[in-house]
Amino acid sequence: MRVVSIISTKGGVGKTTTAANLGGFVADAGLRVLLLDLDVQPTLSSYFPLAARAAGGVYELLAFNEQDRERLVSSTAIEHLDLVLSNDDRGQLSTLLLHAPDGRLRLRNLLPVFAPHYDLMLIDTQGARSVLLEAAVLASDLAVSPVTPEILAARELRRGTLQLIDDIAPYQRLGIMLPPLRLLINRVPAVSTNARIVQQALRQLFADQPAVQVLATDIPAIEAYPRAATQSQPVHRIEWRRPTGRVAPAALDTMRHLADELFPAWRERFAQVDPSSPRTRRHAQHS
Repeated sequence: MRVVSIISTKGGVGKTTTAANLGGFVADAGLRVLLLDLDVQPTLSSYFPLAARAAGGVYELLAFNEQDRERLVSSTAIEHLDLVLSNDDRGQLSTLLLHAPDGRLRLRNLLPVFAPHYDLMLIDTQGARSVLLEAAVLASDLAVSPVTPEILAARELRRGTLQLIDDIAPYQRLGIMLPPLRLLINRVPAVSTNARIVQQALRQLFADQPAVQVLATDIPAIEAYPRAATQSQPVHRIEWRRPTGRVAPAALDTMRHLADELFPAWRERFAQVDPSSPRTRRHAQHS
């Protein structure tokens, strides 16, 4: 099971949207995907309709070391896509893990219970520095950080997310390798000189740092993404053809390119995703 955390110490950069759309696309490729919602504001937990709701969620997993999957895992209306709900309504987990001897490593130690049942786990995190965010990074094989093409967002990336990675580096002495970090430039406007400057600066800044890379795929600021969230669907099901006259690619193409770049071993599976097929469209209408 590949474990990918979607991280940023800055809120509002598109972590939840990225997790939902990437998870939905990979699930439509026939791979088994588990979303884990660690955000105190449980947007991901309500993104897709649930076909079956589990009795528990993240709180039972991390507070009580619950390992019964039937009590933890809810099924979404998207085939092959499951979810561990955020249910830490009072925000107690951060304090609990902060004072626990295994706090930052507890999530990492609990993930083997899910490994035989899923191909991919995507962890959505809170947009602020916290022990939960650090625990997610330490549990991951790969970290993806959405960055909007604005100078303030780029500065926050250095001050926040990159500083977090540096601060947990001592865990490598315990044999825990930190995940490589991939930067996803998100909400790129069709015409913006400032956005192009920030994109170029980020790519130049990390050109010689193999542990931190800017992804070749970026996410355009198009209407399909909020429309997909409104309809509780992955965006590739909403827009599989590029509208006439628009330069930005269709959402299907963007999500396929992103998935190819992050998970090249599954590229053949991703090539077969076809939301325009009658079967997929019927399934989407009943989701």
